[in-house]
Amino acid sequence: MKGRLAYRSGEEIRSGDQITYHDEPGKIEFLVAGKVGDPAMDWYAEQFPGGGFMIAARNFGNVFLTESGIDEDLKFVARG
Repeated sequence: MKGRLAYRSGEEIRSGDQITYHDEPGKIEFLVAGKVGDPAMDWYAEQFPGGGFMIAARNFGNVFLTESGIDEDLKFVARG
């Protein structure tokens, strides 16, 4: 990732964060910044060279977002 990923409110995005996304509760499952030697994680690093993070939302499942996906619909609630 070019820099740290942050919510619009300024807090750094971290694994385990409690969030809302499109007003649905969820959490940040993991962040990807580059290859780590785990084939599953490395796939994300190859597909999304700028990095990103996986959201697990209660009512609609998992969503992978890149920095460009950080908008007003992603809100920080609390540290996990």
